[in-house]
Parts: sequence; C-alpha cells; structure tokens
Amino acid sequence: MQHNRRQAGSSTTLHRAPLLNELQSARLLVAQLRQAQDEGAAQSLAWVVMPDHFHWLVELGPVSLKTLMRRVKSRSTLAINRLQGRSGRLWQKGFHDRALRREENVQAVARYIVLNPKRAGLVERIGDYSHWDAIWL
Repeated sequence: MQHNRRQAGSSTTLHRAPLLNELQSARLLVAQLRQAQDEGAAQSLAWVVMPDHFHWLVELGPVSLKTLMRRVKSRSTLAINRLQGRSGRLWQKGFHDRALRREENVQAVARYIVLNPKRAGLVERIGDYSHWDAIWL
C-alpha cells in the first residue's frame, strides 16, 4: 500500500440537507477530521465544512481514502445524530475523490477548497467563516 498520497475527498449530506449549518454540528465533524489525523490515518492539509457537505485535502497514511472517509462519516453520523436528536443516515452514499498529480500545486488546491464559503456567498471574506483550516496558515 502506498503512503503519503495526496488526495482530496468530499461528501454531501443526504438530500443536501443543511445539517452542518449549526456550529456544534460542524464542530463535531471537524473533531472527526482531527481524530483521524491524531490516529495517524492521514495528515490534514486543508478542509472546509459547508452547511451540506465538506471537502478535505489529505496526505493519506496507512489507510485508503475509502476507509478514511467511511470512518469519518460513520463517527460523525453518530455524534451529530446524538446532538440533533435524530437517527438514520446523515450522508449520501459514497464520496467524491480526486488524487493530486505530483506536479499539481497543492496550495492552490487547498486555496480552492477553503474559498468554498466565499464562492457560495456565505461570507464576503474567508476569515469571517469559522469552519475551515489549512496547514499553511
């Protein structure tokens, strides 16, 4: 198995419901992204949590992106459902992925990811949005 592969993954909530709109729910998902890093599954390079989806740029550790995403989605579903007093699926099946080419500018990809809230019209300045991070900042 290859290690340290740079990949971008994203996943959308079921029916694009804005379940991550409230601060606590978004922070529970962020906690799962951080836990995956703490466990050594991946190094987070950049991420953004939008009201109905998230994007995550990582350098994979010893697990596949499929395993990593399945783990984050499963754990975040349990935590967010508990918080919101709901049950059932939170995420659409599967996820979108993209492997980065060796020569690709990783910082440009990270910038594109974290600028999602601005492009979506949620904020005028990315600094006004609280659910994103990148290792270069």
